[in-house]
Amino acid sequence: MSFFCCKSSIDKKVIMAVTGLILFGFVIVHMLGNLQIFLGQDQLNAYSEHIQELPFLLWPARIFLLLTLVVHMTVSINLAIENKNARPVRYAHEDTVQVSFASRTMVMSGLIIFAFIVFHLLHFTFDKIHPEFSNLQDSKGRDDVYSMVVLSFRDPLIAVSYITAMAVLCFHLSHGLSSLFQSLGLNNEDIKAKIKWTGYALALIVFIGNSSMPLAALLRLLQLPKGVG
Repeated sequence: MSFFCCKSSIDKKVIMAVTGLILFGFVIVHMLGNLQIFLGQDQLNAYSEHIQELPFLLWPARIFLLLTLVVHMTVSINLAIENKNARPVRYAHEDTVQVSFASRTMVMSGLIIFAFIVFHLLHFTFDKIHPEFSNLQDSKGRDDVYSMVVLSFRDPLIAVSYITAMAVLCFHLSHGLSSLFQSLGLNNEDIKAKIKWTGYALALIVFIGNSSMPLAALLRLLQLPKGVG
């Protein structure tokens, strides 16, 4: 019997909430770091170099986040199966059920996000997409992450795929952020509406922040240094 089969639905929802909160925290930190692209080549490349100089923190963090993601997805799928088995007959009129479309498609949107994460890692971590941009260096001899990102996002297919993935992430977070408070027992009728709209606002901020980078590159608002591109 698996570990998750020994947990009650309440325990699993708490695990979902905690892992979801950790992953959301990473999304925010990752977004803020990447938004330094708007401060220019030197700033983003210096930030990237600083991160790469901390392998003793970088790799444990990556492993921890990967395990957190696996647990989050496993519990999510497990709960979805339990819910389906508990209600084998579909509602005659699903539009009358007070459950949002986002909540009913959380597993599907989660799988799409997972596929995007794999794509993102192949793109910017393992240099399997646009590898011709991966060996660029700036005037200080550092990896030119700025130019690599800008050149990659000038490809309309890449830019649109990232923006689409961020729309799915926004959709996923719009329900996940509000439901995690309920799972942790921090929700009540007095603040339920505020938590719901705060979740929507945070999801929209993530969408705007992460989508602004490929959009700015695609529209040539981010300029490449001389001699590049």
